[in-house]
Amino acid sequence: MKLGIFNMGTGISEPASLRAIAEAAEASGLESLWCGEHVVLPKPRVAPSPADPEHHFLHPAVVLSYLAACTETLKLGTGIVLIAQRNPLVLAKEFASVDVVSNGRVILGIGAGYLQPEFDAIGAPFRERGRRTDEAIDAMRALWNEEDPSFDGRFWQFSGIDAHPRPTNPGGVPIHIGGHSDAALRRAAERGQGWYGWMQDPEQTADYVRRMGELSKQLGRPDELGELEITITPPARLTAEAVEQYAEAGAHRLVSLATPNERSMLHAVEHLGSLAD
Repeated sequence: MKLGIFNMGTGISEPASLRAIAEAAEASGLESLWCGEHVVLPKPRVAPSPADPEHHFLHPAVVLSYLAACTETLKLGTGIVLIAQRNPLVLAKEFASVDVVSNGRVILGIGAGYLQPEFDAIGAPFRERGRRTDEAIDAMRALWNEEDPSFDGRFWQFSGIDAHPRPTNPGGVPIHIGGHSDAALRRAAERGQGWYGWMQDPEQTADYVRRMGELSKQLGRPDELGELEITITPPARLTAEAVEQYAEAGAHRLVSLATPNERSMLHAVEHLGSLAD
C-alpha cells in the first residue's frame, strides 16, 4: 500500500514547517504529499464550506514546486484542484511546469467543485461545472500530447499554438478524479488515470471500486489510461488492520489527514512510517 499525508499548504503554510514535514516524510518511507485548493472561501462561513475564511490555502502549483525542491522521490498530488474554475491552458502550463521541475512526480487530482459563492466570486458558471470539467480535461491533454495542439469545444477553442516544455510522462500529467457523485464516478472511469475518495471507509471504498469497474466496462475505458488507481483519505487514524482492509477493498494509496500544524503532522508522519515498514 502506498501511504501519503494531506494538508501540505492547506492550513499550514510556513516554509520551514513544510520543509521539515516533507523531509521527515521522505525519510520515513512515505510515498506522497498532498494539498487541496480553494481560491476563496465564503465569509461568513456557510455550509458546505470546508473551512473558515481565514484558513490558509497556498496555491497548489506553488506549494508543490516548493515541496519538489525539498524532496527527491516523493510523489506530489493535489486533492483536489477545482478545474471548472480554471482556464485549462493556464492550468496545463502550471502543472506541466511543476511536473518538469519535480522530474515527473506530480499527480493532478481534479474536481468540479461545489461552493457556489466561490464560483460566483471568480466569475465561473456554477451550473456548467460538470461539462466544463470534462472539456477542460480533454483540452489539457490535447495541449500536452498533440504535435500541433488544437481543440474545438463548447467552452474553449484553440489552434495554431503550442506550449513547451511538455510533461515528462507519456500522456501528460496523470489526472485523478475526485468526487462521489454518479457524474464523478463516470468521469473517473472514462477519463481518469485515478480516482480520489475523500473520507471513505473500507466498505464504502469497495462499493465505489465496484461501481467504477462496472462503468469502465460499460463505457469502454481507453486502454491508454491503464488501471484506475484508487486513492483514499480515510475518516480515522490508520492501523495496520485498516491498511489491509483498504487493500482488500481495492485501494492502492491511502492519504492520511493530519491536524495542520508541524507537531501534529510530524507525529502523523512517524505513525505512517511505522505502517510503511
